[in-house]
Amino acid sequence: MSPERRARHFRWDDMPMEEVKEGLGRRVVTGERMMLAHWYMVRGTVVPLHEHDNEQIAHVLDGALKLRLGDDEGEEVIVRAGEVLYIPSGLPHSALALEDTLVTDVFCPPRQDWLDGTDSYLR
Repeated sequence: MSPERRARHFRWDDMPMEEVKEGLGRRVVTGERMMLAHWYMVRGTVVPLHEHDNEQIAHVLDGALKLRLGDDEGEEVIVRAGEVLYIPSGLPHSALALEDTLVTDVFCPPRQDWLDGTDSYLR
């Protein structure tokens, strides 16, 4: 069986956490055509306005996020624990952690900027 056809098993707690910036850590699992990330956000942490070609599904597991959507950030939505937000490709968005928050993000395709370290907007 070729390596790309093998299942891989992960435990979040066993994976190293990348400290992207103060108050923002992530762990990432990447497949061939999708990416799954856990975000660990301290209350008050901001993810600045950005956009990407990847579709994104954000599932807040604990805490709450305020997201601002659109070029002018004119639409606002608060996503709380147990809620999910779909962000289509190319939609500008930013986020603010309203409390200590754990988010699972799914991206399709994988975020190449994360893989090659060109995600400077986050840092």
